[in-house]
Amino acid sequence: LYVKGSTAYLNRPTIAIVGSRNASPQGTKNAEAFAQALSESGWCIASGMALGVDGAAHRGALRGPGSTIAVVGTGLDIVYPARHRELAHEISEKGVIISEFPLGEPSKAANFPRRNRIISGLAQGVLVVEANLESGSLITARLAGDQGREVFAIPGSIHSPLSKGCHRLIKQGAKLVDSIHDILEELGGAPIYQTSSDAADNTVHPLLDQMGYEAVTTDSLIQRSGLTSDQVSAMLLTLELEGKVASLPGGCYQRII
Repeated sequence: LYVKGSTAYLNRPTIAIVGSRNASPQGTKNAEAFAQALSESGWCIASGMALGVDGAAHRGALRGPGSTIAVVGTGLDIVYPARHRELAHEISEKGVIISEFPLGEPSKAANFPRRNRIISGLAQGVLVVEANLESGSLITARLAGDQGREVFAIPGSIHSPLSKGCHRLIKQGAKLVDSIHDILEELGGAPIYQTSSDAADNTVHPLLDQMGYEAVTTDSLIQRSGLTSDQVSAMLLTLELEGKVASLPGGCYQRII
């Protein structure tokens, strides 16, 4: 293998997060939030640096201490897609990029299914966030099963083509996931270190502190916290994934713990 970055990350307990290149806005948010929450729980996140779910997973992982591994289908001197040049640089600085292909190897359709076996092989489990029935992430999930890894899938709308791949996996025995606790329960919790209380306080807890146990609107939380709409939305999704708040009808949220 060719490596760019720190090989230390290759020895960390790892979860792969994969899915559609043409992810929905919700799928992108889920990938980023799950990756960040798992990274904050001590897991390294592996993915393929493609558009959509892969890129979102890498970005979320880089926000936590667990960092990320990108397994690419080109030589390390070629960034594909080109729009991920900045992301690739950040991964090489804070995580690691690996490839089985020599320098100069261009992007070829046949390369990407080949690299999927490395993604699944590095991980203790594979989470499929969103996938249609033709998605390459289903190949990764199948390889994970063949390699004795756990397979997880996030369900979605029965009307969305991007949910059909995940629904098929669940029918075939993948574990249905709606929070990171479903993954940690299966894999045994945080393997390396817990998120420091200081780090948590600086990211999500200020918002939690603004919430009582009664329902509150997002707009009210924005006013109380002084944070932007995007910041509040991202934090609420993370808190929901961690089982700390519940989403209610009408755009309201309620603190649980």
